[in-house]
Amino acid sequence: MVFASLSRFWYQILGAFLVFGFVLGTGGLSVNAATVEVKLGTDSGMLAFEPSTVTIKTGDTIKFINNKLAPHNAVFDGHEELSHSDLAFAPGESWEETFSTPGTYDYWCEPHRGAGMVGKVIVE
Repeated sequence: MVFASLSRFWYQILGAFLVFGFVLGTGGLSVNAATVEVKLGTDSGMLAFEPSTVTIKTGDTIKFINNKLAPHNAVFDGHEELSHSDLAFAPGESWEETFSTPGTYDYWCEPHRGAGMVGKVIVE
């Protein structure tokens, strides 16, 4: 009888460690964040972000890549912490921004805003 109680106790302890290890090993059961690429300047040479509107999940990252007709940057309306005011000149030059708060974020390329180079990030 005592042996059966001890065995059950150790099985419960072992089970708790297995569950705890599984949760830690999967990062708390969270889904991996995604990285979405946005080109600065279209492949056809237009002054636009490609794509101009992106919908992502909280915790996802956008990688901005200088593509054509440099220089470019991305300035976010009311969000200096997300803005990349420095101009990117070299093709392939890039930077990343991670979005941790749901909302709609409007942005533009400072040198080409007048030409309509604007974008939007929707974080769900």
